[in-house]
Formats: sequence, C-alpha cells, structure tokens
Amino acid sequence: MRGLAPFWIDPGDNTCQFPDVRLALDEPDGLLAVGGDLRPERLMAAYRRGIFPWYNDDQPILWWAPNPRAVLFPQHLKISRSLRKTLRRAPFRVSADTAFDAVIEACSQPREAGGQRQTGTWITEDMKQAYRRLHALGVAHSVECWRDDTLVGGLYGIALGRVFFGESMFSRCSDASKVAFVHLVRQLARWDFALIDCQVASPHLSSLGAETIPRDTFGALLERHAVPPDQPGRWRLAPPS
Repeated sequence: MRGLAPFWIDPGDNTCQFPDVRLALDEPDGLLAVGGDLRPERLMAAYRRGIFPWYNDDQPILWWAPNPRAVLFPQHLKISRSLRKTLRRAPFRVSADTAFDAVIEACSQPREAGGQRQTGTWITEDMKQAYRRLHALGVAHSVECWRDDTLVGGLYGIALGRVFFGESMFSRCSDASKVAFVHLVRQLARWDFALIDCQVASPHLSSLGAETIPRDTFGALLERHAVPPDQPGRWRLAPPS
C-alpha cells in the first residue's frame, strides 16, 4: 500500500515512462498517475504495462492499473444456449475495421443504467481522436455488427503483440455486442492471441467467460505476450467455420 496521491506525469515528458503498477492506489482501486498526454507512443507504452486512461471531460488524464484485472483467455469463451441459437440464425453481418469512427462514436453515447439515462461519458473527444490515430496506425481495431446496412452493435480496442486490449462495446439490439465479441474471440484464437484484457469485471463480460486474475499475474502475461513484433494493419475476419 502506498501514499494518498497518484504520480504526476509532465505532458512535456518524451520518455513515455510510467511508475511501477504496484504503486497504484488501493482507493480508488488502481489509480496510478495523473497528467501526460494521449500520443500513440505513450498509449502503447501504457498498455504494454497494463495501464489504461479513464477520465471524464472535467478531469485531467487519469491512468489506471486495477487489481485484480478482468481478462478472457480465448479458449475459455462461454457461449450460452440462447446466444448459440442467435449465432446459428446469423441475424447480423459482422465485419472488422470497416467503421471504426462510427463504432467509437456509438460507444461514447449515453447509456441506460439502472433505469436512468447517463449523460456523461469517459470517451471524451480527446480520447476519440487518440484512438483514431491508433487506428490509422493499424493498432486500434473495431468489430461491427450490421443489420442490413445499419450498424447495430460493435466494439473496439487495441492489439499489441498477442494481446487484445478491449476498450468499449455497444449494442442497439439484443445480442449485437455479444455476437461481435464472439467473432472477435474466435478470430483472435485463429491468430494465436493469448489474452484479451477486459480491464474491470462486469456481469456482461463474466457471462462470456471473463475472469479476474491478480495484477502481478496479468503483468507477467503482458511481459510474455504484449511484446513486439506487432502486426499493425487493417483486420479482416475469416468466414465462420
């Protein structure tokens, strides 16, 4: 356990270094640092260390490394009976990297929570621009679910080495985000990805097979799998087998 203040990162610091994740606060869980910027080099350095940005418009950039960490190993994917039926019916056309801007915009929209509509979002305009830059570099990717020509669900995240770091997902009709996630996991398994970072546990992710592991275990997995050579570029999903 450490002190009561997170570390400050000077935005002019070009080293893109971060403090040891073991120095993150216990309360709020995982808050490690404040400040810095969202340039691609800093973001990729953060993810390789198990650190991600998460903050609101009225806050400085906050960097997090929670303990425990929610992850999904591709071989542990769970598909419920009802979701399996949906996959067999194939009500959606699923693609990758064809509508990144639309996916991140949809993920940033207010959500219903507890019967009330949320008005804020952590996917700020600066965050959108940062991940669009990563997408242009072939590092950030999206998976889209379409009904006819209408985008009804999807997700986005970044890929480093053999790790996919999931950021957010959205759904405008039943099972759309789950179908996108299943297609993502199956594709990552084909490419021999070792791990999907889900950041923080939720019932939605747990239902799909996500589990929590200690932060130290997560860090060791990143040291092994989230390493160059990366394979940047535009993704294409293989046809369902």
